[in-house]
Amino acid sequence: MRPTKGSAGPSQRQLRAGELIRHALADILMRGDTGDPELEKLAVSVVEVQMSPDLRIATAYVRGLINNQDKLVLAALERNKKYIRGLVAPRIEVKYMPEIRFRIDTSLEYAQKIDDLLANPKVVDDLKKQH
Repeated sequence: MRPTKGSAGPSQRQLRAGELIRHALADILMRGDTGDPELEKLAVSVVEVQMSPDLRIATAYVRGLINNQDKLVLAALERNKKYIRGLVAPRIEVKYMPEIRFRIDTSLEYAQKIDDLLANPKVVDDLKKQH
């Protein structure tokens, strides 16, 4: 879960709503229910859905399973955003269907950057000197 500014973390309601929406989005995208052939070709994975504190905005972090297609994935999802929201609504039980915003998940790139830094000989030497 990505940290939010000035908070102790998401509430149970936020986590539960985010997971419900994540499962519904993943199912819709896996089954190709959007009717968009380009979106189906891009094979989109929903990594996480973060809810705003008022549960009115759902930020879905997604990845295309085909490398270097992030811009196409985002464009296809944005193009179908309202339709996808309409597909999600009947699948979840919430008082108000939140607006869905799509963002590319960069956690794997960040993890790789950290791994690369930790593998750097200078960093390894510094770590050995500290212990």
